[in-house]
Amino acid sequence: MNQINCLVVDDEPIARRIIETYCGHLPYLSVIASCGTALEAKHVLQQQKIDILFLDINMPVLDGISFLKTLKVQPQVIFTTAYKEYALDAFDLAACDYLLKPFSLERFIIAIDKAVEKLQPQSLPASEAVDTKTDEYIFIKTDGKIFKIQFNDLLYAEASGNYTKIVTTQQLLLPTMTFSNFEEQLPHKLFLRVHRSFIINKSKISHVEGNRVFINTTEIPIGINYKEAFLKELGFSS
Repeated sequence: MNQINCLVVDDEPIARRIIETYCGHLPYLSVIASCGTALEAKHVLQQQKIDILFLDINMPVLDGISFLKTLKVQPQVIFTTAYKEYALDAFDLAACDYLLKPFSLERFIIAIDKAVEKLQPQSLPASEAVDTKTDEYIFIKTDGKIFKIQFNDLLYAEASGNYTKIVTTQQLLLPTMTFSNFEEQLPHKLFLRVHRSFIINKSKISHVEGNRVFINTTEIPIGINYKEAFLKELGFSS
């Protein structure tokens, strides 16, 4: 495995040392710098290529979430904080994981594995690699017409007997096709099954509350058998 450059940002020296110690258990991790403020970290990021950023949230002058918003190019970010109420903000900023202090070495390694997986592109056969680049839409036939649906426009889909209700930003379609057949046509990295009758576009989630996920103002139930996997996809434990 290639060396992975890490940057630790936390205003508490003890917290920084814990992360540095944890990184020391994994030989492929290299801590390039350890900073007490976001402004120090910004300088390091301008000078060095950083792969994983361990970022505290509650810091003086510039908090972690505000700091992350200033970065044009973001490394894989693992938030480390004692405040769980920032979790949804972290998710909105596409954080790789969210570690709630105090966290164990085991939980730390799980977060690292997520970051490493995102850092290393999976090797695909040439034909699949081409599909991955160009496959940004699907064609759906209904009412005697063939509709082109961009994945970015697809909000969610709902099982409806022998039909599948497809809701996009522009329209609602009801093609004669089974829910499972429709699901097979979607890239799993973009779409999540949250209920036996619902698939959602991960990027369109506005927030999660209890056993419900909201796509804009639409409330969609999270099935009890799907909740654990769903939360893991978002980077959280149930």
